[in-house]
Formats: sequence, structure tokens, C-alpha cells
Amino acid sequence: MDNAATTKIDPRVLAKMKPYYLRHYGNASSIHALGQENDLAIKACKAKIGQIFQANPDGLVFTSSATEANNFIIKGVMRANQEKGKHLIVSAIEHPCVLNSARELADEGYRVDYLPVDSDGLVKLDELEKMMKPETVLVSVMAVNNEIGVIQDIAKISELVHKKGAYFHTDAVQAIPYLNLDIKKLRIDFMSLSAHKFYGPLGAGLAFINPDIKIKPLIVGGGQENGLRAGTYNIPAIVGLTEALILSYKERTAYIKKVKALRDYFWTKIKQAIPEVYLNGSASKRTPNNLNIRFRRIEGEAILMDLSFKGIYVSTGSACSAQNLKVSATLKALGLDSADLNSNIRFSLGRYNTKAEIDYTVKCLKDTVKRLRQFTPIV
Repeated sequence: MDNAATTKIDPRVLAKMKPYYLRHYGNASSIHALGQENDLAIKACKAKIGQIFQANPDGLVFTSSATEANNFIIKGVMRANQEKGKHLIVSAIEHPCVLNSARELADEGYRVDYLPVDSDGLVKLDELEKMMKPETVLVSVMAVNNEIGVIQDIAKISELVHKKGAYFHTDAVQAIPYLNLDIKKLRIDFMSLSAHKFYGPLGAGLAFINPDIKIKPLIVGGGQENGLRAGTYNIPAIVGLTEALILSYKERTAYIKKVKALRDYFWTKIKQAIPEVYLNGSASKRTPNNLNIRFRRIEGEAILMDLSFKGIYVSTGSACSAQNLKVSATLKALGLDSADLNSNIRFSLGRYNTKAEIDYTVKCLKDTVKRLRQFTPIV
């Protein structure tokens, strides 16, 4: 029940990757035949991905993760375009890797503004317009929030950003395959993805970089990716990411229908079985796999641990924040009462979930909530 944190790799993806570990293992930067075969494989992957997103293949850079891609884009664009200005805008509900990149830039003397959201988790466009300055270089707003699954109006945001003369970046990690991301139509200058969110391998990310905009590399070395990202190409991961992306969009309609039916069934059952439960974020403008639920008068970590002992795995927020158990920046930005900030569980469904698993989860959840509420001091 934690597919927003990571997904199980599709066996078909793993089968595509295996030959690149055992037979086609040449270094793609080598000039011999074994290496050049893999150089061609990379170009073929970029061409296929370019078709899916209507993107210039020359602007695609393979990374180790979306975290690396976001760091690369946020820092690289700001540092390379200082003559344009030193103003960055990011939404208040971005992934920690974006928020922490922004804070690092602030420490270097850049001006950072945080775009607020409404109680549904949707960014306030009127506030964005007020924040924009002639020296604004980049605006970063994620397509789909990783905690509450809320979908932003990327087309409107992009239009406003470009009208004001700035560049636009979107973290689209949670958007695959729920959104059709046409980079040309949406005028996306920079975009980030991570393969393990859509049944691909861990350790495989993607950055789309507008080739016409200056960016400073984050990782320097041997000059791979046209000097934008050094390091030996991870061919199996690149092949796996590409295959997972192709399958995600090829099977998109059936997949969305399945997870939406499971999600709606799940939410109905929870509301019937448990009192004082509330949905965090917009009910309509959210991905069909996400339920972020507030359980009044219980600590979310207590629910998580109790369910874990029963073989049910969920999250209290971003998986990247799980080590410090801090209050979620996303839920805080929604304006929740302080008593409710730690009472939330994210359920995120995926390809391999079943109705039987939903029924088992509701049964266990009902028992867990009833027992934990007996000990709570909160009224």
C-alpha cells in the first residue's frame, strides 16, 4: 500500500535489462564495437522517450534518480543564469530534494520565495503572479504531489511563468502514467522522473533539459551526456527506465481504471468502518491511486507500525522524510490544525494490489484505530 514510495519492478522490464548485465555490458563511452552498441542503445532509448513526451531527445539526460535530476536542474539553472537574476520560486509542497536545493541556494545569496497552496493543495496562481519579478529565473511546481496526490494545473502555471519571462520546471515523478506530459504543448523547460515509481528499476532517473537554456552541471568528470552529467552510463537502468515508461503509457487506460476502482472501493469501506476520518487534499484533482487520510486523535506513526506488524505497508508522508519524522511540510501548507499534523496515513495503490488486500487492510485498520483511540489523550 506504499507504491508512491516505490513500486515492484515489472518482470518484463527486468527481462529487458538482463542482457545488458550479462552480454551487452560494454562501456558506452568506449570506441570499440561493444561500447558503441550501447551508445546506440542509449540513443534509441532517448528517441523512444522523446516520442512519449514530444521532447527533443538531445534534451534528455539520464541520472541516478529524480532527486539528482531535481538538484541538477534547480541548482544548475540558477547558477548558470545569474546575469538574468537570482530569484527562484518553488511551491511550498515540493519534495524535500527541491525544498532543500532551494535552501542551499538561499544560503549562497539567492532569493527564494515559497508559493502557497490552498486547503486542497492547489497552488495559488494569483500569488504566483504577485511573486514574479523581472529577476525571476525559475519557477518549480511539481505536477503531482507525492504525499496527497494532488494534480496541479501545469498548463496554466507554465503559461503564467513564461508570460513573465521566467523558466518552468516540474517534478513529474508521481505523474506517470496518470498525466499526458506533452513537453512542447505544455512548454515545460525542465522535468524530472524516476523509474522506480512506475515499475522500473531503482537507481534510474531522467532529467529533461531545454537545450536552449543554460545549465551548470552538478556532476563533472568525463563529459558524458554532452558534458551535462558525468559518469559511466548505467545501461541496464536506462534500458529498464525506457521499457517501464513505454509499458506504463501503452497500458495506461486499463491501469488507471483498475487503481481508481480499488481506491474508490477502499475509501468507501474505510468511511463505513471507521469514524472521524478525513481526506487530505482535493478529492477530484488527484491521481486515482492516492488516499491521504487523517485519522483524528491518533499518531500516524502508531498506525503505520501496527499495520506493518500485520504485513501492511503504508507511509505517513514522503519516504525521503521517514528518517526524521518531522511534521510534513505539505500537510502544514494545507493549514491543518497542529493536533492533526501527525495523524495522517498515505495509502498509494498500484498494479499488483488486489481487492482481497483492500478488504484485509480495512479489517486490520478498523481494529488498529479502535485500539489506539482507547489510549489517546486527545479529545
